[in-house]
Amino acid sequence: MYRQQKGYVPFLLLSLFSFSNVQAEENGSVKNDSTRVENLVQEKQCEENSAKKFVSDVSERIKLHGYAQAGYTYQKNSAQEVNTFDIKRTLLWANAQINDRWSFLFMHDFNSQVQEFYTDFRITKNNALYVRLGQFKNGYSLENPLSPTAMETIDVYSEGVTYLSGCGSDPLFGVQYGRDLGLSLFGNVCENKLRYELQVMNGQGINRKDKNNSKDVIGRLEWEPAKNLKIVTTGQLGRGHAVATSVYAPDIALDQNYDRNRFSVGVDYKSRRLNVHSEYLQGKDDKVTSNGVYVTGSVALIPSTLDLVGSYDYFNFNQDLDFDQHKCVFGIQWWYFKKCRLQLQYVYKNAVATPTSFVHDDNHAIMCQVQVRFN
Repeated sequence: MYRQQKGYVPFLLLSLFSFSNVQAEENGSVKNDSTRVENLVQEKQCEENSAKKFVSDVSERIKLHGYAQAGYTYQKNSAQEVNTFDIKRTLLWANAQINDRWSFLFMHDFNSQVQEFYTDFRITKNNALYVRLGQFKNGYSLENPLSPTAMETIDVYSEGVTYLSGCGSDPLFGVQYGRDLGLSLFGNVCENKLRYELQVMNGQGINRKDKNNSKDVIGRLEWEPAKNLKIVTTGQLGRGHAVATSVYAPDIALDQNYDRNRFSVGVDYKSRRLNVHSEYLQGKDDKVTSNGVYVTGSVALIPSTLDLVGSYDYFNFNQDLDFDQHKCVFGIQWWYFKKCRLQLQYVYKNAVATPTSFVHDDNHAIMCQVQVRFN
């Protein structure tokens, strides 16, 4: 009996030792599994934080903007009477701030084609000197660099600006939406009271290479002598390449290179109750001289809500041929939301101008337009 009890002792010790080892292994395994789970959770949290940081960084650096303008037009003259709904513009653009000096912009009009793509780089520590490279608005005239969402008339720009800056009514230049490919130097000096810009452009318009070896040089100065008041003068020297023939300059042939020079001086005043701008413009294509003057403005009946709009616009497409046109606009606009408005306007012209003809004839139009914009 004693021997049997004595033989149980080693067996019990071995069993206890084995059990303690198994228990230790199980505890170690549980501990390792717990550590792995914690590591996986931490890794997941790091990934989520990195993703959130990336999204936050992108949202801070890239800003989206857009607007659409659509409406209805009724038009009548002695030759025709037409009415139509139309979508004039549907633009979306992204502005990417790469760093505090360098940015990039891309703009597309879904109603037509790519409008702008350029990069800006600030050379100086202040705003005195920037360089821009790409496709963008040319600096000729007071109105052309401005957005259609900021203009009072549904027709947007004056007849002189539309013709001389390449917005579409000059057959020699074609429809270029006032834009071109090139290089620009610009900045603000004199405590931001003077803005300058010097552009070297192809002179051929958007999304196309230059068709001659000449470049157009455009200069622009904006001086703010008093609060809310700006005086703007611009000039252009260059040579165009005719993409079509024109009734306004019949001596310039298709694919002909011709001298194309421009000049303008204008004034712009903005206040809470009154906005008004006026400009004299003159251009010369080879031997053909064009000139005009306009005054456009709005009076706030209810500030930031309801405005009366008016405009008088004179332009002579060819002084030698007396292709002069007078245009009057009167209307009202309701700002129903920030940067969003509803416009109703009556437009009178004493001439009907097209790329192939110019006829002195009374032309009446009623136009309405809704504008939606964000950012």
